[in-house]
Amino acid sequence: MLARTDLRGANATTAQLRRTLPRGATDVDTVLGQVKPVIDAIREHGASAALDYGKKFDGVAPETVRVPGEQIEKALAEIDPDVRAALAEAIDRARKVHADQRRTDVTTEVSPGGTVTERWIPVGRVGLYVPGGNAVYPSSVVMNVVPAQEAGVDSLVVSSPPQAQFDGLPHPTILAACALLGVTEVWAVGGAQAVALLTYGGTDTDGTDLDPVDLITGPGNIYVTAAKRLCRSVVGIDSEAGPTEIAILADSSASPVNVAADMISQAEHDVMAASVLVTDSVELADAVDTEIEVQISRTKHADRVREALGGSQSGIILVDNVDQGLQVVNAYAAEHLEIQTRDAAAVAARVRSAGAIFVGDYSPVSLGDYCAGSNHVLPTSGSARYASGLSVQTFLRGVHVIDYDEAALKEVSGHVLNLSKAEDLPAHGEAVRLRFAGSEDLR
Repeated sequence: MLARTDLRGANATTAQLRRTLPRGATDVDTVLGQVKPVIDAIREHGASAALDYGKKFDGVAPETVRVPGEQIEKALAEIDPDVRAALAEAIDRARKVHADQRRTDVTTEVSPGGTVTERWIPVGRVGLYVPGGNAVYPSSVVMNVVPAQEAGVDSLVVSSPPQAQFDGLPHPTILAACALLGVTEVWAVGGAQAVALLTYGGTDTDGTDLDPVDLITGPGNIYVTAAKRLCRSVVGIDSEAGPTEIAILADSSASPVNVAADMISQAEHDVMAASVLVTDSVELADAVDTEIEVQISRTKHADRVREALGGSQSGIILVDNVDQGLQVVNAYAAEHLEIQTRDAAAVAARVRSAGAIFVGDYSPVSLGDYCAGSNHVLPTSGSARYASGLSVQTFLRGVHVIDYDEAALKEVSGHVLNLSKAEDLPAHGEAVRLRFAGSEDLR
């Protein structure tokens, strides 16, 4: 039985809710001391140090960091046809959605002869991290690569841990997904050492240059997150991802079978994964508890699921009504939020904080993980209150281009002079005044 928190009759503030609601405890600070020597060693010694750490942490060191192109093509040739078809469909749907996200440049005429254009310029080179661990994540290849490509990124590299059972290469399904997407540069490096090598680059064991990147995206474990934090002053990062989480806002109309299945599907990721049900129906809560026990008995990763659902990060929240439930889920700001209520679309429209919102009985999180067309790299640990999931915008920079002619500058020059005086930065004003030396009409 999941732990329960009864908020019925309570008039809790947002601050009180944030303190009360279940949330996984992942303190990145606790591992920074272990990760910093890895970062330092790779900054100093590059690929050789990264391969040494791969041997230590992953149990294998490939001959080179960069995966030979023939191995990428071989993985695609040998992949299960059904998996290939599924990946192709996931890529196609993701491309449809992300292609529509591309912003267009906008020029504003501020005054006659004076314009400001906002140009959207892709990041030059990006590193896309795809984790290993408890599962294989070709879907994460799709979710990282597609928006980068649609943004127009010139150069990208996928990095994924070497696998002992595959002679030090990343999992062949990862390589096959890269091949389907046209990715030709893949590094067999995982964990904190991957983040460090992507940040600083180096020379591979065969003398090939491993160019550093400008931005690193993709989820990972606490060591990957710590490495991102340590490297973020040198390289851009998408986020500091915490354990995955699902919240489900449901009323008595929801199916306990579906709710239980969705909570279990998230819990199978990791023992620290969070599954939270928010409901105004005690009957549904009881039925979900019963159904979870039934479904756990036949799920493959039963021990992992049971530990995740039994952890302090998971539970059932009882509320008076859907309105209070919305207050709770907005305070929780889940990575994934399902709405399984009457008139689910209208309820979903009132959500203000979630990484992604899944509406109704037929939009489960697992659809978004693979084939909805949406992106599954999403903000965790409550950061959905202020952050967005991975998208084309992640890989773009908005740059203002200012183009004023002589008359346009002269027209506003007096205001520039006055503001420079107000801020006690007279040289700012001089930079304008000197352009019109001898003119008496500086307004």
